[in-house]
Amino acid sequence: MKKILIVDDEQDIVESLKFVLEVTGYTCYCAYNGEDGLRMAKEIMPDLIILDVMMPKINGYKISRLLKYDKKYKDIPIIMVTARSQEEDKLIGEETGADEYITKPFDLDYVVQRVNEYLNK
Repeated sequence: MKKILIVDDEQDIVESLKFVLEVTGYTCYCAYNGEDGLRMAKEIMPDLIILDVMMPKINGYKISRLLKYDKKYKDIPIIMVTARSQEEDKLIGEETGADEYITKPFDLDYVVQRVNEYLNK
């Protein structure tokens, strides 16, 4: 079973994503700040990471950069979710290695669809 790490400081978003992804057949791990998210990514080696940008301790851009520049983790797809929808934010997301950039509020079905596409390639 594929493992997904959800890193977001908004508990309702984490719970909603976890619910729909587990119903779809994925195992989900959750972290509520950047520090825990980065540590868990290294511990569990998820198949995909859903990552919020604005978080306490370490922001999503920094986590993405740290993972994508490490040979061991660079192939893990990262879907960044954020309330920041400015074009320049998307560019920063791409520069830090995020594979996908989805703005909040997002449609859960769309996120599941994107996850499926990354994990069933």
